[in-house]
Amino acid sequence: MIRTFAKAPDAQEIEAIARQTLARLPAAFAEQLGNLNLAIEDFAEDALLDDLGIESAYELTGVYEGIPLTEQSIDHSGTMPERVRLFRLPILLEWCERGDVTLEDLVAHVVIHEIGHHFGLSDADMHTLEDQVL
Repeated sequence: MIRTFAKAPDAQEIEAIARQTLARLPAAFAEQLGNLNLAIEDFAEDALLDDLGIESAYELTGVYEGIPLTEQSIDHSGTMPERVRLFRLPILLEWCERGDVTLEDLVAHVVIHEIGHHFGLSDADMHTLEDQVL
């Protein structure tokens, strides 16, 4: 039997799932996203992996870049806007390897974890927010 497979989701499809997740955030969080940018890339660059002490690009599914709201002050005016970067190929690999989660739920999990850093949330609070969104 010959198996056929559909094309892997591209960056636009991953971004659409991520934006759907952001649209489901409770209003108190959605209102505080401000200028948060969302970027979808295939992999993190070597410099970022080195900074984080990560050996393989397949180990990093997302990253928050910016100053958490809990640490921002007037001194930070004029800085670059906060950004969440999702890494498509590591997300797809984790989805395939796990087999127990939908792609939508996995992308939502990564998005919530990264914006949790924006809000300065603990891991427990991130899980609570994820439960509210999913």
